[in-house]
Amino acid sequence: MLSDSYSLLNQNLEAFADLSDEDLRLADGCWTLRSIAKNEFFNFRNSVCRHVGFIVSGLFRVYYVDPATAEEHDVFFVPEGQFLTSLKSLLTGEACPYYIAALEDADLLVITTEQLHRLYAQSHGWERFGRRLAEQYLIYQQGKAESLLFQSAEQRYLTLLQQFPGITNRVSLGHIASYLGIKGPSLSRIRAQLGKSREA
Repeated sequence: MLSDSYSLLNQNLEAFADLSDEDLRLADGCWTLRSIAKNEFFNFRNSVCRHVGFIVSGLFRVYYVDPATAEEHDVFFVPEGQFLTSLKSLLTGEACPYYIAALEDADLLVITTEQLHRLYAQSHGWERFGRRLAEQYLIYQQGKAESLLFQSAEQRYLTLLQQFPGITNRVSLGHIASYLGIKGPSLSRIRAQLGKSREA
């Protein structure tokens, strides 16, 4: 299991940042396996994020809690095969404003900020990894902001289904509605309308 996890990580690092065999060897011993049970946390709100994780299996949600209403608002879903962190907190050392929690039992390979910084100093390949990680999170955040500005709720739902096939079997409709910025009854109407259009 562990060797398969490291093999999967290295394949993703090669594809994600064009890391060479030498780059990968530099990181030997840096990544450690971490298991997180369903509903447990990768990172807490108001704590500094000091790790980047590669999700071997499982699914996470990034969310915040409105202090006035105590209502949870889902911001992102991050599935297996992706890198997970709170990037601003990781880069600045400031407390993370979000919770990052497992929606399923999950296994990750994690590396610390200090280890990453040592790798950046040793290798342009690892510097490229850091840059591409930042670019990826910028694209995620801008894409989410633009979807709320320019897409209808139905379009946002269809985009989510396209980006995350099978997500309705893994995430509650309450979390999906929160991610879309709508209430549960609105999501139910959208799903009913889409069901009718497919039947027509």
